[in-house]
Amino acid sequence: MAIPYRKEKLSAQIVKEVSQILLYEVKDPRRGFLTVTRAVVSDDYRHAKVFVSVMGAEKDKRLTMAGLRHAEGFVQAQLSRRLRLRHSPEIRFVRDDSIDKTMKVTKLIDDLARDRSRREPTEEE
Repeated sequence: MAIPYRKEKLSAQIVKEVSQILLYEVKDPRRGFLTVTRAVVSDDYRHAKVFVSVMGAEKDKRLTMAGLRHAEGFVQAQLSRRLRLRHSPEIRFVRDDSIDKTMKVTKLIDDLARDRSRREPTEEE
């Protein structure tokens, strides 16, 4: 019987190790400012999607993702050495735009709150 929390534990370990590999070992000049947000491991532990959030202009984001796709083999080899599993998961980088979307929604809410406070009469009136 499988351990119920093993998949979550492996996902957290992949996030930690891939972050370290990207920070200290990947020397690609296309690598921009990025953050590994999460990893999703398949049920058979053979595949893992690593979600990364990239900051900057759209052109920088595309360049960074191209660099990450180019470095997938290297990152996977380093990851397999660190995880010490019988079968290391095959990783694939996926761009995560959730932080950008959250920032846009927060800005919209702030703008609406500011407009609302301007429209409402003050207590003195």
